[in-house]
Amino acid sequence: MVIRGKGSRIDRLPLPGDVGEALADYLRHGRPHGFGRTVFVTACAPVTAVSRWTIKDLMVRACDRAGMAPVGAHRLRHTVASDLLSRGAGLREIGQVLRHQDLGTTAIYAKVDQAALLSLALPWPGSER
Repeated sequence: MVIRGKGSRIDRLPLPGDVGEALADYLRHGRPHGFGRTVFVTACAPVTAVSRWTIKDLMVRACDRAGMAPVGAHRLRHTVASDLLSRGAGLREIGQVLRHQDLGTTAIYAKVDQAALLSLALPWPGSER
């Protein structure tokens, strides 16, 4: 799959076979005609290409349904990075998923769970803990 990103960056990413088949089926049978190379379109009228504003609106409405304060769609990237880190992925692997070129940027996204680390820490010599 070709992903176009910031700064005219183009990345080619692998796609699992079942995902590719589902995507091909959607493009052949599920998506309305007339959208050229646009892959994802809205499901409700007016049918338009999915944009960053569409994603932002989905996030706000999902937070509202969950009874929580709105968070931005960018939070998904932070959540994925932290989840991958907690499951043992390295920064290089997380950076590949997030399409970062600099591991320093990935480190900003992949926050460490301080509470989990505290349970692993040995007590300081001479302390009561």
